[in-house]
Amino acid sequence: MTARFFCPPPLAAGAEIALPYGAAHHAAQVLRLRVGDAVTLFDGEGGEYGAQIARVTPHAVGLRVVERRAIERESPLSITLVQALVSAERMDYAIQKAVELGAAAIAPVASVRSVTRLDGARAQRRVEHWRQIAIASCEQCGRNRLPAVHAPCELREWLRRPSETGLRLLLAPAAPQSLADLPPPDRGVELLVGPEGGLAPDEETAALAAGFRGVRLGPRILRTETAGPAMLAAMNALWGDWR
Repeated sequence: MTARFFCPPPLAAGAEIALPYGAAHHAAQVLRLRVGDAVTLFDGEGGEYGAQIARVTPHAVGLRVVERRAIERESPLSITLVQALVSAERMDYAIQKAVELGAAAIAPVASVRSVTRLDGARAQRRVEHWRQIAIASCEQCGRNRLPAVHAPCELREWLRRPSETGLRLLLAPAAPQSLADLPPPDRGVELLVGPEGGLAPDEETAALAAGFRGVRLGPRILRTETAGPAMLAAMNALWGDWR
């Protein structure tokens, strides 16, 4: 399989560019790519580019962009995963799998029961870390558009923001309805997933008042990092490109 790498925009046929440092190290030291090898590039704004390695040094890889290919692998569902902040490893997993499963955006929110608190420089570093996870996931799964990764905020702040989505869903084990009871959405979807231990009762009440609808995912209670990806898979199977 041809190696795929993200390069910051803009890319254009005929351009000569250098891979970002991390990608260059992976290409040269891990994949052992050589001059003349073909690779695929994408800049996160749609489409992908065929390119050829023009030079390789221990710390840099230069490429010649050959052609643009109008290829998209986006889900027809525009889903924003509103994920309550959880421990670092679980948050990384939830974001990685959400990107692979087609989420258009990730919105980290701080809940009363969140064990992680982020502010200032620490929040900025974590957002950049999550964006790198999203890039790596796109490189792996073939997506050519980078999902948005929002800066973390308080859950109640997110609930106060106006929403342009057509369907807001809250995962709740005791909810009376499942996805199969809902009609296909005609606009975007927001999916709210609580932290370990779930949302506090007053947070769940606030989410319902903000237009979220409670849905359940079967009789078993899933871990927070499993619940979001499971729901994304179910939506793609019912309404998206898994049919």
